Amino acid sequence: LLEEHHLILFKYNNNRIMTTETNILNPRDVSRDIFSATIGSICCCYTGQPLDTLKVRMQTQPTAYTSIIQATKKTIAEEGVAAFWKGAVPTAMGMAAENAMAFGVNEALKRAFPDEEKEDSGRRPDLIKPFLMGTITGCCSALVLLPSEVVKAKTQVVVGTEGSSSSEVYKRMIRKQGIKSLMIGLDSQLARDGSFYGVFFGGYQLFCYTFKTMVPSMPDELNYFLSGGFAGMLGWTVAMPFDVPKTNVQSRWDTKVVGSYVPEMVKIAKERGIRGFYSGLGPTILRAFPANAALFLGVETGKKFFDKLL
Repeated sequence: LLEEHHLILFKYNNNRIMTTETNILNPRDVSRDIFSATIGSICCCYTGQPLDTLKVRMQTQPTAYTSIIQATKKTIAEEGVAAFWKGAVPTAMGMAAENAMAFGVNEALKRAFPDEEKEDSGRRPDLIKPFLMGTITGCCSALVLLPSEVVKAKTQVVVGTEGSSSSEVYKRMIRKQGIKSLMIGLDSQLARDGSFYGVFFGGYQLFCYTFKTMVPSMPDELNYFLSGGFAGMLGWTVAMPFDVPKTNVQSRWDTKVVGSYVPEMVKIAKERGIRGFYSGLGPTILRAFPANAALFLGVETGKKFFDKLL
């Protein structure tokens, strides 16, 4: 009887594990995650790219680009309005891949570790788990995003039109450092994305819950928009000290895959002090709200569109 009991228990646990794996990697759910993330990425990229370009220039050339208004005027005067979307194509491609990974991993983690409290409308959902899942998600997405981030950073700091296209920058990178040039600043990418996504996904769930509780009549679309925007602003505020040295490392041509990040942090601290880690915070925060509001609205709308058609 004892052996039979153990056999039944083993079969039950084995079936449960197989069912969980099937739910996590369900083809329809995975396709839905990728589709909605792609829609959100396109909305996010073209909404936020101009301010991202200003942020990168203010971080890497603080003496030439001293404020948002001055940087905007200088860029328009020297290169025209189109310069604000420099690097938009690799950014959109990288963002689609990044968000497919980010939202895919995050949704898979939700399916693997469901929040029982969330199923009960009378109980408060677990608001700690999304922050932990977001950190894991960030480390995974960093590996996907890294090559396009390196190309984008080097493209955005090129002043003028000669050699400023993403393809030209990519070819130059391969000539100088080979394929490893696409992985420059790996340690900095992990630090930035781990901290950002932890607050980003955790903050989004927290804001959604807060708005739903405090303003029950708020339309879902407005909730997604506001929660996404505020989560983006909070995420970038926390991740900014990691982002400045990351940008500097990836925009230069003499840095390594791993090992240039900490020396760059020390250099910034000595030369600019603590404020140096927040260079470009203004355009970053201004960009964060509309870009991430558009991202989450696009993702949530994409999910509904996918469910309606399929």
